[in-house]
This record gives sequence, C-alpha cells and structure tokens, in this order.
Amino acid sequence: MQLNKSIYKDYLEYPERILQFGEGNFLRAFVDWIVDKMNKELDFNTGVLVVGPLNNDKVYELNDQSGLYTLLIKGIENRKLINESTIINSITRAINTYRDYDEYLKAAESPEMRFIISNTTEAGIVYDNKDKLEDRPQNSFPGKLTAFLYHRYKSFNGDLSKGLIILPCELIDKNGEKLKDIIIKLSQQWKLESGFIDWINNANVFYNTLVDRIVPGYPTETADEIEKELGYRDKFLVEGEYFHLWVIEGPKELAKEFPAHKIGLNVLFVDDLTLYRTRKVRILNGLHTIMVPVSYLYNIDTVKDSINDEVIGGYIRSALYDEIVPTLDLPQDELNEFAAAVIDRFRNPYIKHFLISISLNSMSKFETRVLPSILEYNKRKGELPRKLLFSLAALIRFYKGERNGEKINLSDSPDYLQMFSKLWENCDGTDEYYKYMVEIVLGLEELWKMDLNKIDGLKVLVSRYLINIEKKGIEEAIREIL
Repeated sequence: MQLNKSIYKDYLEYPERILQFGEGNFLRAFVDWIVDKMNKELDFNTGVLVVGPLNNDKVYELNDQSGLYTLLIKGIENRKLINESTIINSITRAINTYRDYDEYLKAAESPEMRFIISNTTEAGIVYDNKDKLEDRPQNSFPGKLTAFLYHRYKSFNGDLSKGLIILPCELIDKNGEKLKDIIIKLSQQWKLESGFIDWINNANVFYNTLVDRIVPGYPTETADEIEKELGYRDKFLVEGEYFHLWVIEGPKELAKEFPAHKIGLNVLFVDDLTLYRTRKVRILNGLHTIMVPVSYLYNIDTVKDSINDEVIGGYIRSALYDEIVPTLDLPQDELNEFAAAVIDRFRNPYIKHFLISISLNSMSKFETRVLPSILEYNKRKGELPRKLLFSLAALIRFYKGERNGEKINLSDSPDYLQMFSKLWENCDGTDEYYKYMVEIVLGLEELWKMDLNKIDGLKVLVSRYLINIEKKGIEEAIREIL
C-alpha cells in the first residue's frame, strides 16, 4: 500500500502560495516541514508547488503520493531522545519545466502565489549567458526564475502588489542579493523593458538566508523495516536531525507573513547573518566537505562512523581545531562551543548520514566551504593548512570514480566530470603526471575565482599528498599527515 491521500485521513488541500525549486531531501525535511507545521498550528493555509530541476520522471513520483511523504526526526534534545515520524502535507503537486513549461508559467498568473523558495546547491545560482527568454525552459535556475517573474509582471501589468518574497536556501554568501543581480543582468541581456527591472526592484524582496539541519535523506538500509512499521510504502521517506535553524536577513515585515517563530521554530529574522553564516559554513559544512573524499576513500560510508573512527575522527578534529577555528573572528569560547556541538551532531546515533549523499557538487562546495579557510589560514599564519589541502588531494583522487575496484557514483557538473574522466583516463602513474593533474585542477579560475597555482607551495603540497594517496594508499598517507 503506497502513501497517498486515499489512506491519509487528515489530508488537506491548500492554495499554492509557494513555488519551490527542487524536490530534494533537504527542502522536504526543512522548508516543507516548517510550512506543514505552520499549516497545522497557525492556519498558514499554504501549499507548495514543486518544480523539478532535472529532465526526468523522479519529480512526478511525488504526485503518485499526492505530495505526501514521511519525515523521521531523530536526535537528542536536552538529553532526551527524539524519535518521531510525521506525514508532511504541504506539497500540492510537482511539475517539470522541461515537460510542463506552460503549467510552470501558468503558476506565475496566480494571484495567491507569494513565495519563491529554492535549494539548487552552490552550483545553482549562476549566470548563464546562453539562456534566452524564448527557451522552454532556460538552462539555469536564475534563467527559469527570470522568465517566471517576467510572465508574472506581464500578466498583472506591473502591479506592485503582485511582487514575490524570494528565499533562496543555497549555501552561498549573500544568496538573495546574488540571485537578484543575475536576474537583473539577464533582464538587461534579454532587453526586457525598464519597467520590469523597476518592478523587480520595487515589488519583490530577495532575502539573504542561512539554513542548517543535517538531512541524511532516504534511510536505504532500514526503509523496509520502517515502512513495515508505518504500514505503507513511501518512496520519499526522509530522515532529518532534530536541530534546525533558518536565519533570514532583511526587512522584518517577513515575520508577519511567515510567522514560524510563533510556534517555537528556530527561524530568526536578523539585520546581518554574517556571523551565523561564516561559523556554520566554515565549521559544519566545511567539515562535511573535507570528510567526504578522505573518509570514503578510507572505506567509511557514513558521517557517524567517520567521526567515531580513531584515525579519521582524529584527522577531522585536528583540521577543525587547528586549521578552521583559528581562521574565525568570533570569541574563542563561542567557537569551541559551536565546534563541539557540531561534533556531537555528527555522532548522532539515530541518523545514518551517507557520505555519498553529501558528495553532490563537491567541487563548488569545496570552493565555498573550505577554500576560504585555506586562504585565511595562509594569510594569518604565513603557511598552508596541511590537513585541508590533504582533503583537496583526496577530492582529486575521489573524482577518479573508483574505490577498491568499485565505481563511485559521482554527481557534479558534467564539465568537471568530463575533465576528471579525461585526466584519470590518461594518467600514466608518474609523479610528473600527478603534478600536471593538480596544476590543471588548481588552475580552474572560473571555479576558484583565482589561480591557486600562484599560491606559494600549494601545488607542491597537494601534488605530494595525491602521489602519497595513490602510491602508498589513503591509510598510510593520512597517518603521515597526522
């Protein structure tokens, strides 16, 4: 028996007031959960129309379940075990712009539409000069959103009251501002009328945001057991930790329209989220990013097992306290407290967070989450952070796409995957070739926003670590680092 509205007696239909780009685990375990709680406890009366980002059938499977799915929240709060399951009833339906473009634009005509929420990863908020207004759809997320907003502008003749609240959840600095800048740039490229740009500026609000909840996703190993206990099949079953935080920077009027704080949810409206963002991105997300290639190549598959392993756990703590924390300007006690809390969250015994699920778009994640710590450490100490650079070498090896003879399911930009495929395919096993490979990766200026080869000693260290990983094996290589 599959979960859908026919077996969920409390199913309700809501007006579509949120357009959400992405149907992934995080949005469903975080944003859609928050909306569901507000619907149930505050009469928020809001449905979420999900827009699938890829040209495949996955998103339509949500419709087979009437937009319903089960969220399993597991963790510890005030020394008490939290282990609860909730059916989330906030998604109305799901569409795909590649196949339902007319439906997508039709949603822009709805007077009830009020919010745009997205999580397209760090690789999503990018300017693509190949996008055109007449494309069906545009390639990039900002391109699709610009077309949507322009259709809304035209449909309501520039009515200022029909502007939208845009809440991007991508983990990049000033995500709202950057998304708005790209939309205006595309509008100018497409030669749209100045009235539309005025409408973007005056009728719509782009908030910078920061989100925080560890979401392991679908519990592959225990799904059958869980579904037997629940009494139904659920393809979108998702696990998340108890902790959650959404920091929203900008005009406080949003709190009136999105009053999640009224029911005790950890949603903050602040004047400046820089402090929250830097701490979270560098420590929590940075550790996740350096952990993935090192632990995975070490034959560990989950975050919990990584932090509990004597060698890998020691590597992670050393990178954290020796090379990341010293690059931050917050009070030392506060940094140590947050760092310790993150380690405890990684140890959560009730969640199995697979490293491979974190590995999506690891290249852009490394640029936003780890590179700032590398550069700041070098600036302050006059030397390079060896453990962080070791993870970069491990990342290059990870993109070989093989662990102990088994294929690694890499998921990243086709350009990066193709580049690594060619590099590793032509590898002759010599030290000189590994150095050449490192030079190519460090020279990706469109990714790093600079040529990392120009940083004194960086190429030498990363090359040495890559050669050690390949010739001595990850275990011996990492022990030398420690």
